[in-house]
Amino acid sequence: MAVPARSSMREALAGLVAAFCVVVWLAAPASAETRLCNRTSVVTEAAIGVVVGDTAATRGWFRLDPGQCRAILQSAEAPGRLFLHTRPLGEAPGASLGQPEHVQLCIGEGDFLVPAAQSCRQANTRLASFVEVKPTVVEGIGVLFLSEEADYDLPQARKAGIQRLLTRMGYDPGPIDGLEGPKTDAALRAFLTDLNLPADAAVLPDIFDRLLAALRAGEGPGFAWCNETGHRIMAALGIEEGRQIATRGWFRIEPGACLKPPLEGQPARVLSFAEAVDAEGRPVTRAGGPLVFGGDVQACIRTSEFEITGAGDCAAHGGTAVGFAAITFDGRRRASLRFREPR
Repeated sequence: MAVPARSSMREALAGLVAAFCVVVWLAAPASAETRLCNRTSVVTEAAIGVVVGDTAATRGWFRLDPGQCRAILQSAEAPGRLFLHTRPLGEAPGASLGQPEHVQLCIGEGDFLVPAAQSCRQANTRLASFVEVKPTVVEGIGVLFLSEEADYDLPQARKAGIQRLLTRMGYDPGPIDGLEGPKTDAALRAFLTDLNLPADAAVLPDIFDRLLAALRAGEGPGFAWCNETGHRIMAALGIEEGRQIATRGWFRIEPGACLKPPLEGQPARVLSFAEAVDAEGRPVTRAGGPLVFGGDVQACIRTSEFEITGAGDCAAHGGTAVGFAAITFDGRRRASLRFREPR
């Protein structure tokens, strides 16, 4: 039997030590624990990391709705240095809570535990930025807070989270301030009515599941793109302003996601052009040509980010004329366009 190299043996022992620390840590009696509390308006997933000497291990994901606290460790004291990584749910791609970077450790998908987390050798793991945190311990309970500039308390964070997702869906709850008010109440009632939900659904534990599912499905007033392909979609929006057409792009819609671009006023219809791209941003081709989604209304686009008014001479704007699809709103001021692979 071959003997492992000394460096490989050291890495294996480090991984075992790190994993042992986390398992013991998580299996400690529940009389003491460390809780993570979400005082932001964003539904968040968190991963934790512990570094003991030159070894590290990570574990995730812990989902926290706005206003929610969860036990992330069955101990008020970590056996080493404690680190935290967070990612928002229901926000635009690339959004973050603005945490500083202290160390790079591995994360995975689903319910994961990564020993030897300084290097990502397990399948479906990658390096991510973690920030060092130190719980405040009171009567044997360690507490960490996720906070944002508004500095909500926990009940305000829950209300602000509902306001944020209603706003993302095109309802108008007023400012995202975590406070009760008639506009928030009216927007929430409209949401519950549109989805045929009971009047008390907002106080039930699954309200954020329902809000996120509705957001991803493109529910709510306004116009939504929904990407049902396996590719990233880059979309351009057109609005008819009198006798002219104003276009702007590009909006990125990931596979399986919906996106509501901001609209000003109450246009009778909107125009849409989109193309599928690969991970490097190159056009996806089908039947010898790019996979695009458009229509018969001629308007202007450019390859880079753009905002163009007037479709009479696209070349004068440094652009190209393409065919946009026209989408009209229904009686409830909502419309959607779903991108699907051609058959």
